[in-house]
Amino acid sequence: MIYAANFKTNHTRQSTQKYLEALSEKLHTKKTEDKVYIFPPSTALDVYSGDFTIGAQNAYPAYNGAFTGEIGVEQLDEFGIKTILIGHSERREYLLESQEKVAQKFSFFQEQGFEIIYCIGEPLEIRQKGFDAVMEYLPAQFEGIDVTYENLIVAYEPIWAIGTGRSATVEKISATHSALKKEINDKPLLYGGSVKLENLKEITGITGVDGVLVGSASLDADSFSKMVLS
Repeated sequence: MIYAANFKTNHTRQSTQKYLEALSEKLHTKKTEDKVYIFPPSTALDVYSGDFTIGAQNAYPAYNGAFTGEIGVEQLDEFGIKTILIGHSERREYLLESQEKVAQKFSFFQEQGFEIIYCIGEPLEIRQKGFDAVMEYLPAQFEGIDVTYENLIVAYEPIWAIGTGRSATVEKISATHSALKKEINDKPLLYGGSVKLENLKEITGITGVDGVLVGSASLDADSFSKMVLS
């Protein structure tokens, strides 16, 4: 099982250090086959030791250059970071990243050999139209994306469930994951969207769910470690 924590715009360098120290103490008893990923804000990226992988929430598709406000491969290389989130709905919505831009970023980091957690998801108005509408919408987010890439992990996050406290039902998650598995073959498929300790076992028990991408519920090290060890 994969457990990924996306801090978004939360935590500082100091609090991330304390978080990871506390998390490391807990992870000694985790299952060896389980994988843990932590995505802190860019200002907290550093070299950390522990049974987890540190990834970047975002980076510009360049080694370095005149890209004010961005970080590139040069900055990630300093900390040995080779994992990145791409396509998160918040970047698509708030930062206006088009599918073309997302695909360009994916191709660049694929060429660099990065492990990519690629995010897809549908807004509420699409979900309300029914399952067929959802399965017309989601495959379009694979346009320009090499789903055969060996270092690909896909995260399905219904946008209407992110940060709302309302997770999709077991039936909706099961049906969507089953359909998506046909799109991505054997690649791991995570679920994200108001995942918390209380609903974790129900979600991870669904066939086709290979792990979870956790937002607000991951911000506390004790809470997140309980999820990993549950």
